[in-house]
Amino acid sequence: MSTAETPFARILVGVDGSEPSVEALRQAQRLALPLGAKVLATAYWDYPQVYAGYVMMGIEGFEERAGQILDEAVRTAFGPETPSNVVASLVRGHPRESLIEASRDADMVVVGRRGHGGFGGMLLGSVSSALVSHAHCPVLVVHTPEADHNKS
Repeated sequence: MSTAETPFARILVGVDGSEPSVEALRQAQRLALPLGAKVLATAYWDYPQVYAGYVMMGIEGFEERAGQILDEAVRTAFGPETPSNVVASLVRGHPRESLIEASRDADMVVVGRRGHGGFGGMLLGSVSSALVSHAHCPVLVVHTPEADHNKS
């Protein structure tokens, strides 16, 4: 958490691999650098819910794939050299509840708007609206740059 000298020491970024979440990483880094803050690039994942009597098929490698998506998002945002103040972490848990809980120890949370990355267990979309209402610190919701929206 912040100190008297540094108002923002920890900026938490929810990452799901989508373009908005990659842009959230970039924006968090733009804020973090002049403040000397850490950027906590975090992907939250969980196994899909299953009902009693049903066997889940094809879930092996689920956590590994989530880690790959996180690594790819960090590389896309920053290139081959991850900045020294960026820490990537993969956490098992539902994104909405986990980010809200993690916001207790953050000075700011940055998420992309309407994420829905390439991985069903790592959804960020309605998550951003839940964070705006329930986070324990300021929340920045980022859009992808306008140039990306105007491509036809």
